[in-house]
Amino acid sequence: MIAPPEVIRTAHARVACDGTGEGLPAALGHPRVYLQIDETGYVDCGYCDRRFVLIGGPADGADQSQLPDHPAGASI
Repeated sequence: MIAPPEVIRTAHARVACDGTGEGLPAALGHPRVYLQIDETGYVDCGYCDRRFVLIGGPADGADQSQLPDHPAGASI
């Protein structure tokens, strides 16, 4: 498996993603979506493939390239 483009560790199970990084204008991103991290401990954004990992969860500290894609239902 290929590692996700970016891994973000978070302390919250509900996260928002708009595809922009540090210093990038919002016009270069995608619509803001809200994602829920479930019992797997991680979720991938369906737009940009950014992976959010719950700190202290089962995926925290794991080899991210070995975990399968885990997109979640996104809501706007």
